Amino acid sequence: MGTMSELVQALEQVVGKAGLVLDPALMGSYLSDWRNAYRGRAALVVRPGSTEEVASVVRLCHDAGVALVPQGGNTGLCGGSIPDDSGQQVVLSLTRMTRIRNVDPANETITVEAGVILQHLQEAAAEAGRLFPLSLGAEGSCTVGGNLATNAGGTAVLRYGNMRDLTLGLEVVLPDGRIWNGLRGLRKDNTGYDLKHLFIGSEGTLGIITAAVLKLYPAIHSRTTAWVALPSPQAAVELIGRMRALCGDRLTGFELMSRQSVEFVLRHVAGCTDPFAEVHPWYVLIQLSDTLPDAPLAQMLENGLGSAFEAGEALDAVVASSEAQVDALWAIREGISEAQNHEGPSLKHDISVPVSCIPAFVEAADLRLQQAFPGVRIVAYGHVGDGNLHYNISKPTGSDDAPFKAQAEAIMGLIYDVTLEFDGSISAEHGIGQAKREAAHHYKAPLELELMRSLKQALDPTGLMNPGKVL
Repeated sequence: MGTMSELVQALEQVVGKAGLVLDPALMGSYLSDWRNAYRGRAALVVRPGSTEEVASVVRLCHDAGVALVPQGGNTGLCGGSIPDDSGQQVVLSLTRMTRIRNVDPANETITVEAGVILQHLQEAAAEAGRLFPLSLGAEGSCTVGGNLATNAGGTAVLRYGNMRDLTLGLEVVLPDGRIWNGLRGLRKDNTGYDLKHLFIGSEGTLGIITAAVLKLYPAIHSRTTAWVALPSPQAAVELIGRMRALCGDRLTGFELMSRQSVEFVLRHVAGCTDPFAEVHPWYVLIQLSDTLPDAPLAQMLENGLGSAFEAGEALDAVVASSEAQVDALWAIREGISEAQNHEGPSLKHDISVPVSCIPAFVEAADLRLQQAFPGVRIVAYGHVGDGNLHYNISKPTGSDDAPFKAQAEAIMGLIYDVTLEFDGSISAEHGIGQAKREAAHHYKAPLELELMRSLKQALDPTGLMNPGKVL
């Protein structure tokens, strides 16, 4: 196939006029991320409505030698779904693929297409009397395909696992346009390599996920939520161990936040108020849940917190007494990322270390950052139960943006160096995208990179699937 105009004509025959976006003004929302941190240009945006249409689009682009950038809800933080500056790439948006294909309550599974918004998936599960447990701040706009492509985590990982743990089967369009139908709702299948795991977390670089069979869980009928003040991250590690021993799987949320994180929310997010009159250095949001409507969760929480107070792990606590109070406490936690953007440029780092190492990581990283970059404000928060910290940096109060932005690489390097000292990961749940590509090359072992490149070469020898991302 010769020119781009010939490709456009061929694509229009597949997806119709409504499935193409050619007007630069209408393309805008597909070409930059929600934070405006990444911007690109594209030849066009194509929006197929079915797996067969995706396959035809991929085949046409493959034959024309045109690179594809798969995109879901475009809520990512690492630029993984944004095209480059060439204006030659095609953005393939899956947002029209919104069918819930099947709900199988007896098998505890749901089969959905890649464009289904996470919140709609949660609602479909609830209608079937079940729970789909993945939950994160962008759930009103992120899509299942993006959640799979980045192996999304969120706030309930310590109980239910991340997207990889929630997936039984996939349907994937390969880089040459062939369709792999791996939509098997099996919990046991030992017939060779488990191919779905190649595509989960691959950020669209090995193929395009078009549908998935996902696990469902029993619906939750009782919940207890508490906001607890702590003296240190070490106290958080002690407290989560205590609560796990006492509550087992009923512990579904354990979110750590520094005082700086909470201050930004109180300053910038309307309606949020401090649960305590006094200021404390650290906080955790604890959530217990159970399938029983009258589970003794309040008593369990009281027992755990009582012994934590005696041990000096907890300084103060408030237990939510209504759904409105639960929502208010979660609003503080969920408001951090947005609130930090009001303080100027925000350097986001999504690291993980073993849970036991969180206190030492925070101590070492805080100390070295303040020595090297005096006055920077550290916004540390995250999911203690899985070792994932969002360790974000804002500029010193009253300083200019430009010198702070100029230090971004050095700040990132310092944080990643400390992460590596604790055998951690430089990306826990956001992915690599374009933001961390060079860092991944620097921090991952050469053999790991070699194996990743071998997989990429085997599946996408022409390198047309989301080029410049991950590798």
